[in-house]
Amino acid sequence: MEKKRKSVSYAKYGYIFSIPFVLAFLAFMLYPLGYTATIGFTDLAGFGARDFSFLDDPFENFKLLFQNQLFLTSMSNTFRIWVINFIPQILLALVLTAWFTRHRNKIKGQGAFKVLFYMPNIITAGSIAILFSALFMFPVGPVNYLLTNLGIIDEPFQFTARTNASQLIISFIQFWMWYGYTMLILISGVLGLNPEMYEVSEIDGANSIQQFFFITLPNLKTILLYVLVTSTVGGMSMFDIPRLFNNGGPDNSTSTLALFIYNQAFAGRYMFNRAAAASMVVFAIIAVLSVFMFYLLRDKDAIRQNKEEKALRRAAKAEGGAK
Repeated sequence: MEKKRKSVSYAKYGYIFSIPFVLAFLAFMLYPLGYTATIGFTDLAGFGARDFSFLDDPFENFKLLFQNQLFLTSMSNTFRIWVINFIPQILLALVLTAWFTRHRNKIKGQGAFKVLFYMPNIITAGSIAILFSALFMFPVGPVNYLLTNLGIIDEPFQFTARTNASQLIISFIQFWMWYGYTMLILISGVLGLNPEMYEVSEIDGANSIQQFFFITLPNLKTILLYVLVTSTVGGMSMFDIPRLFNNGGPDNSTSTLALFIYNQAFAGRYMFNRAAAASMVVFAIIAVLSVFMFYLLRDKDAIRQNKEEKALRRAAKAEGGAK
């Protein structure tokens, strides 16, 4: 009599291979997050301080934050710089996505174009900050030299000493660094769509603009949600370019939330409790904005279908119980 072969379960190997990731996550992500959340309610401050005690008023650090004008200014700057760079970034990325993925377009050298558009994203932030600092140098920088020789301005303009100019430059740097990345993410989403939808729409007489707005965009909701959430996280934690380009100046006009946290914790103040409280505020802002984006881009058709299916199941159960 032939013996039945014993089925082998490979699930345990998956758990074994995931152990290093779980340990790294616990040690380098979950523990620091929990520790940061904890010291936001304590009096931990001072160079080399380790001992702390919980405050009588647990929310004292949070209250002091919202009474701090620099914190409020940093929050306003962060939102302003993020919005100014993200809106043109997503618009240009969508235009380039439509251009590259249009079926009738036979663009030569698409790969080279994509590499050129994505290239700013792989350059280090330090290099880009130094590059733009040199470009907008006063009074003999390349930008001033070009503008004066073209007759656009009469005398050199000190860009880094003007609040609006500094914010616009940093917004442009962020836009320039990330639009190529956003474009590639959107292109990958479009390439995953069923091409038959476009073929059928062409037979029905739809043009490329109608295809983009009625086929491409509605089917890219998940990808757009990913782009929005990751951009929100990146925008709220913007640190390297404002720090290296102008160190938050002039007059704290480019001071961001991440730069404020850094200055509170390490730039001579060593107010670790305030920095931790500010970090938790940033975390809460990102969480609220992410939930709002999930709600805004939810699949209404799927939700309605699920409700209809639940109603049908309840009706079937009620009918079965009546019998």
